[in-house]
Amino acid sequence: MKRPVVGVIGNSSLVDNRFNVQLVGERNLRAVAEVAGALPLMFAGMPEITDIGALLDVVDGVLLTGARANVHPTHFRTEPNPRHEPYDQPRDAMALALAEACVARGVPIFGICRGFQEMNVAFGGSLHPEIRELPGRMNHRMPRLETGEVHPDPAVVFADRHDVALVPGGVFATLLGRETIRVNSLHGQGILDLGERVVVEGVAEDGTIEAIRIADAPGFALGVQWHAEYDPQRNPVNRTLFEAFGAALQGQRAPAGAAASARG
Repeated sequence: MKRPVVGVIGNSSLVDNRFNVQLVGERNLRAVAEVAGALPLMFAGMPEITDIGALLDVVDGVLLTGARANVHPTHFRTEPNPRHEPYDQPRDAMALALAEACVARGVPIFGICRGFQEMNVAFGGSLHPEIRELPGRMNHRMPRLETGEVHPDPAVVFADRHDVALVPGGVFATLLGRETIRVNSLHGQGILDLGERVVVEGVAEDGTIEAIRIADAPGFALGVQWHAEYDPQRNPVNRTLFEAFGAALQGQRAPAGAAASARG
């Protein structure tokens, strides 16, 4: 059986202050290949050269990854602020339209960190540019040294930092077989107002939304605020999520008749 193909969105970047490139973190690619059992295929987060219809004719699912750039505030009726840069507006345009298209066509979509936030915005939700500034919220950004520099040890940066309470009987709780999990935390933005079809599946101990699904989506349409791509090869929570994504991809590849027979 041929492996399903997952489109992994690229991020705009500048190399050596001269070369415009599209980047994807290798951990995303390895998670798709090694845990979801699919072939990762990077596509440009640039709507002027990436046709969504043609893309969805080729791939069996889409991974919206995390990224350094924030979603531009104009997508949720807020003024931009230099403190919250950088932005990646080409990716915004690509990802927001793509999230809607995947759900409409039943193409499995998994959003991680920025991708999770994009799914919320795509359905009319809003974000807070610095979730830690809200009363009672913790600092969800990555750990830093006393000098202000990012901690040099990835094991510290991506260590599990807080609990997430899953909705009893929800999709995540059912998949994971538990109602509390522990996750890493490396984000500044967070969900403020929910999108029209966005359903909360998990919440951090300070009230920050950490897991969502899209209501009435005909296919896999889940998002997580934490970086599930970091360690799914050994982390049972993240492994289960990528395996579930992989199972959805296999269902997407199955011929209509075979899929119907499998459903009984």
